[in-house]
Amino acid sequence: MAGSRTGDDAQPRAGTVAHLALLRGLNVGGKNRLPMKDLAALFADAGCDNVRTYIQSGNVLFAATPDVAVAVPSLVAARIVERFGYRTPVLARTAEELRSVVAANPFVAEGAAEETLHVVFLADRPAPGRRDALDPDRSPPDAFAVRGREIYLRLPRGAADSKLTNAYFDAKLATTSTIRNWRTVTKLLALMDGMDG
Repeated sequence: MAGSRTGDDAQPRAGTVAHLALLRGLNVGGKNRLPMKDLAALFADAGCDNVRTYIQSGNVLFAATPDVAVAVPSLVAARIVERFGYRTPVLARTAEELRSVVAANPFVAEGAAEETLHVVFLADRPAPGRRDALDPDRSPPDAFAVRGREIYLRLPRGAADSKLTNAYFDAKLATTSTIRNWRTVTKLLALMDGMDG
């Protein structure tokens, strides 16, 4: 696309910072199809630099000024509705925020196996009353810990049969969530650390 600033060869402009966008429900089970090239173009059109995607499930790394970064989630979500005909939440984190997410995982500190770990990213910090009303025994032997705008999951039997789902957290916390496994989270941080934002 002419004028796009995507890929490794497009250097970000001065004053930009590395960001991560997390989209929910893309390319899952044959639904909500969106080629990553088209997704990257939406971010470039929104004013982002150095746009790149990671795997097919809606992880977009980009550099942006603070003003652009604030507008990107709602703008990209609206463009997806216009061009592809479905709604998908778009959540964002800075590299500094993602670094804090990785450092604060209580289950890593306890020595939990990496393949059992996931992070639920929330659009908003949950109200204390809603957070405290979450059921710690909803899905044994699964466990969770709420920290700010993230929920850390330990799912010994995997995510497929867990009752700790996006739908549960969205309803109980009155927000929007999207889940990534721990290996994806740490890989995304490594990629962000390599950006020149």
